[in-house]
Amino acid sequence: MQRNETLNTEPDGSATPASGRSGLVGLPSRRDAILAAAAEYFAEQGYHSAGMRGIADSVGIKGASLYNHFTSKEEILYAIALKMTQVPVEEHLLVLEESGTPAERLTALIDVHLRHLAVNRVEHLVSLRELSALTEEHRERVLEYRKYYQRRVRDVIAAGVRAGEFDNDDPARAAVAVLDLMNGVSWWLRDDHDIDALVTTYVDYIVGGILRHRPGQ
Repeated sequence: MQRNETLNTEPDGSATPASGRSGLVGLPSRRDAILAAAAEYFAEQGYHSAGMRGIADSVGIKGASLYNHFTSKEEILYAIALKMTQVPVEEHLLVLEESGTPAERLTALIDVHLRHLAVNRVEHLVSLRELSALTEEHRERVLEYRKYYQRRVRDVIAAGVRAGEFDNDDPARAAVAVLDLMNGVSWWLRDDHDIDALVTTYVDYIVGGILRHRPGQ
């Protein structure tokens, strides 16, 4: 693990991925364009069939310009995977720190999670399909973020159970089900889909259905 990729520790001793943002937030427009175009290219050609020249062509830049941003296609894939794991951990989970009941905070997380997937659908699919193509170090880093995100979802569900808002006897398993349900959106969502309606449907199904929300508890 690189020096800027150490782990913080929560009070209960569990590992929290450290920041080490690598310029992910406030990305230059050219770098963003490269990641988006590369994701489309990987989705169409397959990661192993894709080459740096093809990626550069898909972005509309010369190969030398691409190497100014990334040294290899694996580094590009890693950046895509981080965009779909590190950014949610460092930005989406902030809604769980806000005031409100567990049900309200989980609702807010569902909202930001689905909107992020809607905007970055192809990147998300590529990060799922091509995870095994990453180096072991990079793959483990991505999995750390995923596991931490899952633990935080588990914790807010458990808080809802303790508060009498949710009726669920296995918050850890419920967290897996909730995330699988939301992440599955990437496989079928279309660009013209009504995202507001999607969020409403998923909130109703997850909070009111899977977790059997008890209003007013």
